[in-house]
This record gives sequence, C-alpha cells and structure tokens, in this order.
Amino acid sequence: MNSLDEKWMKLALEQARLAQAMDEVPVGAVLVQDDQLIASAHNQPIANNDPTAHAEMQLLRAAGKQLNNYRLPNTTLYVTLEPCTMCLGAMIHARVSRVVFGAYDEKTGVCGSCSDLSTSECFNHAIETQGGVLADECRNLLQKFFKNRRNK
Repeated sequence: MNSLDEKWMKLALEQARLAQAMDEVPVGAVLVQDDQLIASAHNQPIANNDPTAHAEMQLLRAAGKQLNNYRLPNTTLYVTLEPCTMCLGAMIHARVSRVVFGAYDEKTGVCGSCSDLSTSECFNHAIETQGGVLADECRNLLQKFFKNRRNK
C-alpha cells in the first residue's frame, strides 16, 4: 500500500460519508488518471430508485461524461468496498486499468473474497486489483451504518 492509494481512498471515504448522510449504504468511489481526480460518486440506489446506482456505476457514468468517452484507460478506480459482479464487469468494459478497494466483501465481493473475477479468462481486458487500503476505516463505516439500521 502506498501513500497515493491512501490519499485517494480518503477521498472515496468522504464520498461514502455523503452516501451515509443520505441514508444510503456508505460506499464511495473516485476515479484518478495521472494523479488527477476525474470524477467522484457514492451509492444512490435508494434516492434514484435504481438498483444499478452503486458508487462505482455512478462514478463510471460521471467519468465517461467528464472525459467524453466510454473508455477509461490508464485510470485507477478507488472504492471503499470490494466491487460486486455488476460493478467489476462495468469497470472491465470501461477499460479501467486498476481498482483499489478498502473493505473486503465476504458476501458479494468478486476481487478475491467470494471469487476473483478480475483474473477470469472470460474477459478480454485485464484489470489489476488491490484490496485492503484503509480497510479498517472503510469496514468500520459500513458496520456502524448497519448496526444503526438494525437498532432503528
């Protein structure tokens, strides 16, 4: 883990806190290219009535508009929770080069937890993955959110 990864993950955590303030599952993401922020986003499926409005999907949409391209080569996507199948698939289609995530998701994570689709030969694009960046902070935010939800 390097300090640049921590720097960008802290921005993703800020996005996660924005989701939490909206009573959404606190997941945030940022996209970086050449050490420049391209876009940032957070979970919004409840607010948007859209099951695909995960932080990563919102981010890819915003970045595509920002760069005027549906392909996002030479980018790194930082997200506070290990991506699900849908999100990883979208990242691969967008040609994101690298995904860095915080907390591992034992239930739906596909970058090493439940399975590792990032290394699957069924895709025509290889994506580098790294997990565990600021994992404790990312995991604690999620655990606190769900604990508070259960206590309501």
